[in-house]
Amino acid sequence: MALSKLQFSCGAFYRCGLRELDDSSRIKGIGSAEWSRGSALSSFNGLRLKGSLGQSDVPFRSQDDESSRAHAMAPLRRIFRDSRVLGNEVGTQYVNGFGKPLRYPQQCKREKIAVAVDVDEVLGSFIPALNKFVADRYSSYHTVSDYYIYEFFRIWNCTRAEAEIRVHEFFQTQYFTSGIHPIPGAHTALCNLSAFCNLSVVTSRQNVIKGQTCDWIELHYPGLFKEIHFGNHFALDGKSRPKSEICRSIGAKVLIDDNPRYAVECAEAGIRVLLFDYRNSYPWCKDGSVDSYSLVTKVHNWEEVEQHLISWAIV
Repeated sequence: MALSKLQFSCGAFYRCGLRELDDSSRIKGIGSAEWSRGSALSSFNGLRLKGSLGQSDVPFRSQDDESSRAHAMAPLRRIFRDSRVLGNEVGTQYVNGFGKPLRYPQQCKREKIAVAVDVDEVLGSFIPALNKFVADRYSSYHTVSDYYIYEFFRIWNCTRAEAEIRVHEFFQTQYFTSGIHPIPGAHTALCNLSAFCNLSVVTSRQNVIKGQTCDWIELHYPGLFKEIHFGNHFALDGKSRPKSEICRSIGAKVLIDDNPRYAVECAEAGIRVLLFDYRNSYPWCKDGSVDSYSLVTKVHNWEEVEQHLISWAIV
């Protein structure tokens, strides 16, 4: 599958402002005034007229009541925070009542944040599918809670070479191609984040499974990722590439990953990391080595990922 198919698009996104109005729309009920989109916005900075009310409007008020006559009033305090209509009219350079620029509209026009996203245990549940294969093929039974470290040969009590062979056998089976399920909440959060993030996949997966990986991502996360990069770690052949190097090459400011080793590596390179420990269920994430790194933040679901990225985006 060509990477060009993975173009950036998504139906769900955050809106900046109240709502989009067409040319015929009007905003009503603002201090007895009626404003059309074509109205001069400079009138916000001048005086406004409060309309005269007749007997038909207020039946118990005398016509010669001075309060009913038209008179000048101070300008309305602006109640719009980030309307796309006003943004189009004045280039989002308007200010609030205290003379300070409104940040959020500017954020919407700001360059998107480059975010790198891991695959296994972040986008999809790799280990449960691998455990099923190992149990059926080698009669070796394990659960996710057994993986105190993300090095399979230590868990399976075999050599590193034997573990790599087993994993590559797994790649050739239906356990791998159709047995890995998406992490709950990932698609919704990524769809929302795509409004202000350029999302790319940065995985340690091997080059030999590029095709299957791209197919799986396109099936479960269609159109969300701009690029897909492979580190080719634990491969039977070919050179590997550090995740920190890949992240720097694509300008990623944030990495979402479940492996503390990669978290430390990227934090030392000045890249923020969201260490993903889904529902606090990944034993290998409990490594205390990340605690001293201020650039590493632990998260336990995709809702927390979304919240952190939003907070960083608006700073």
